[in-house]
Amino acid sequence: MKKNSFVEGAFISTIGIVLCKILGIIYVIPFRAIIGTKGAILYSYAYTIYSVFASLSSTGIPSAMAKTVSEYNTLGYYDAQERAYKIGKQIIVLLGLISFIILFIFAPQISYLIIGDIEGGNTISDITFVIRVISTALLFIPILSISKGYVQGHRMMTVPAIANVIEQLIRVIVIVFGSFLTLKVFNLSITTAVGVATFGATVGAFVAYIYIINKINKNKEILKRNEKPKIEEKKLTNKVLFKRIVKYSLPFILIELIRSIYNTVDVFTVVRGLVGLGYDVYLAENILSIVTTWGSKLNMIILSVTFGLTISIIPNIVRSATLKDYKDVSNKINQTLKIIFFVSLPMTLGIWFLSSSVWTIFYGYDALSVNVFSFFILQTIINSFFYVLVDTTNALNNPKIALSTLLGSFILKAILNIPMMHFMKFIGIEAYYGIIVTTMLVQFLSVIYLLYKLKKLYNINYKISLVPIIKIILINGIMILSLMIIRLLIGSFPTTRLYSLLEIIIYSIIGVIIYGLLSFKNNLFNEVFTEQFVNRFTKKFRR
Repeated sequence: MKKNSFVEGAFISTIGIVLCKILGIIYVIPFRAIIGTKGAILYSYAYTIYSVFASLSSTGIPSAMAKTVSEYNTLGYYDAQERAYKIGKQIIVLLGLISFIILFIFAPQISYLIIGDIEGGNTISDITFVIRVISTALLFIPILSISKGYVQGHRMMTVPAIANVIEQLIRVIVIVFGSFLTLKVFNLSITTAVGVATFGATVGAFVAYIYIINKINKNKEILKRNEKPKIEEKKLTNKVLFKRIVKYSLPFILIELIRSIYNTVDVFTVVRGLVGLGYDVYLAENILSIVTTWGSKLNMIILSVTFGLTISIIPNIVRSATLKDYKDVSNKINQTLKIIFFVSLPMTLGIWFLSSSVWTIFYGYDALSVNVFSFFILQTIINSFFYVLVDTTNALNNPKIALSTLLGSFILKAILNIPMMHFMKFIGIEAYYGIIVTTMLVQFLSVIYLLYKLKKLYNINYKISLVPIIKIILINGIMILSLMIIRLLIGSFPTTRLYSLLEIIIYSIIGVIIYGLLSFKNNLFNEVFTEQFVNRFTKKFRR
């Protein structure tokens, strides 16, 4: 294992996450074909609720661990970082156990909150069963996550990235083969098949944990796990370390909890809201599954860039802040903004342009789903800035700003979701577009506020990113306009999986060539990723 620079770490983390997300959507094609729409909706219910508890029990402390380890590693307090890791593991195992017990026991009540007395779709007993099965993953996900955070705190991104891929690969294998055997070979119910599929999260987490612990144990010297404590570390008692971990963890936990329950706002309002406006229950459930599960899986390909940046920026920006190098803090924030624009914007516009073909490839053509998804994908560019700025603000010891911004946007989302549906119907637009508009609006306001606060606190000069960002926007406009002209000349492709794949390949190649050539001519690669990283990358590529 070796330490990575900010851009290298972001690159490695992003590649790992993108591979995970690709695996996470490729399995959807056979999985939906096996379990059908009703089973897919049942799966989305279980996974949406589980993600809240998984975030509560596994996200906060690992992020705090990465921050703590990075801080102590910078100061050379190696004994303190090891004791902090041990304490963090004890805390997170307890949290995981408590979360499992709560979710398992109260699964029937949670199921009732989701669908109430509505009939015609999945039953409360169906939802209860799959929630209880997936709750077992909470026994392994937390300790896996904190182990990743420990390694990331050393600015070593390769092992956590591989662990992510292993976890996802095992999970996908269990989902596809498990559901197929359950339903097609053993002729059991759809509910049982979905239950087996959700158990894949547990198996994947367990196998990935075995891998990462093995790597940590084999690299004790590199991680400096057996270093003798310095004199200055004596004041850092276990009690002090416990308090620091809790202090760092609470904001991360609250941030991830609020972030996760963004989707639960839709879970608890969309079906009831749309049915109240006269929509069919099946259509309402289908819309909900698009925005909380199936459309979100496709959006996650783009958001993977953000997650990779977040994983890399936390230990790096903490290191800069610990050394009081605020110029480097400003440079890293500006570089993060440029990378998001450079990578996420063309991906968002590209998938928007090919939304019909992308949806058809994974789920089969459906006019309603394509229309909703083509609008839903546009919110990812705002999501990207929102997520990374919240985490960056918190990593810089400004949890009140991060939390108040996130909480404020969540409250606005909860308040405006149903009224926006009514407003959309009032102006002659389908009501279900209102939930997407609400998310985009509240997160856009949050992004503006966070940029302002960071500038005020750290004197960040956004002007150095202005010219590259304008270049990126103009080049994206040229790329999309060129693709539209080509589509007018070629004409539309038939809505089959084969032709959809052909369309994606043709337009993706053309789009990448146009975007790459224009970026190269305008020196954007060096401006966004730094000349040093580009040279190092090209040298490795030539080899």
